[in-house]
Amino acid sequence: MAKPLVTDSGAQTRVPFLRGILTRSLQDAGLPFEAAYELADKVREDLGDAETITTAELRDRVIKQLWEKYDGTTVKRYKTPARAPATIHVRDHDDQVVPFSRAQHQRCLESCSLTPEESSAVSQAMYQQLVTQRVPEITSKHLGHMTYKCLYEDKNLGPAVAKRYLVWVDFLHSGRPILLVIGGTAGTGKSTIATELATRLEIVRTQSTDMLREVMRLMIPERLMPALHKSSFNAWEALPPRGGVVTTDQDALLADGYRTQAELVSVALEAVVNRALRERVSLILEGVHVQPSFMQKVPTETDAVVVPVMLAVLKPEKLRKRIRGRGSDVPERRAERYLGQFDFVWRLQSYLLSEADRLSVPIIANDDKEKVIREIMRILIGTVSKEFERKPEEVFR
Repeated sequence: MAKPLVTDSGAQTRVPFLRGILTRSLQDAGLPFEAAYELADKVREDLGDAETITTAELRDRVIKQLWEKYDGTTVKRYKTPARAPATIHVRDHDDQVVPFSRAQHQRCLESCSLTPEESSAVSQAMYQQLVTQRVPEITSKHLGHMTYKCLYEDKNLGPAVAKRYLVWVDFLHSGRPILLVIGGTAGTGKSTIATELATRLEIVRTQSTDMLREVMRLMIPERLMPALHKSSFNAWEALPPRGGVVTTDQDALLADGYRTQAELVSVALEAVVNRALRERVSLILEGVHVQPSFMQKVPTETDAVVVPVMLAVLKPEKLRKRIRGRGSDVPERRAERYLGQFDFVWRLQSYLLSEADRLSVPIIANDDKEKVIREIMRILIGTVSKEFERKPEEVFR
């Protein structure tokens, strides 16, 4: 169905009808994101196969829909939207002034494990409140306290979500670094999740264990460390018999080979982690070589928040599909080789999950990227909250 053109004879314009633009206008009138999008979708459906519609006709259709579901106040806000101040300034703890950004405010809320829709609705409500009160400037602590109260009083969110926000804001003020360690076998989405978390948490330092292994391969010839030059799931092929005894236990062989390679790579992993902790910078470490027992090598005298997770894809066909997708997106990763030895990849995942369970490392099934991100943030905030005892007045002082 082609998009109808919205014409404005006065401005002499013809632009396609866009639900996103109408949704934003309805949000500016005070509707939450989901309601605004639903109404914009209904308007588009009512337009059917119409090729053109004037701006006045479109406005009348929207107002009609608003009258059917909302009161006169909402219709009035849509007809005559409140004019915001030229800029709403936010003064931070360092006395620096920056414009209030709904997008930035929303990203902060998403970091507290809210969905994009929930975050958008809260940010819009906050913005509307500032506009209605004609606030030209607000301190960051006042804005934070307002957000906390908004979350606390929201019937769909409430005290538990408000507490997560409180803990997260307090942590951000603390200056403590994060060490986020993401393990999992091939195809479980480690790199994708790590990249998304780095963006949302503004972490500039990420490290793939595959890259460290490649560097080590260049430095150490295969004749000296043959297990290093294999894949993680078939490193066992390079191992000599232990004590001269040949075992036929395939799972034991695979685990032995994996541990041998992971221990070799762990030398570089420890160096990367120790430097990040020494410099007090946040780091996301991801890769198959991050075995659950690696966390025992992280120094305990650090004040960094250390969070290990193990990603998993629990259905063989779904994991095959993900590996096949990697082959089309990143050909050099040679997906066909992984698919040809898929049984070993699957067995390696079973071993990693068993070890994660044994060592109490959280296991997250990667069926949906947004859900995984929210779950990791819940784990991160939950780790921080174990030591949290402050009141809102103390956090936002």
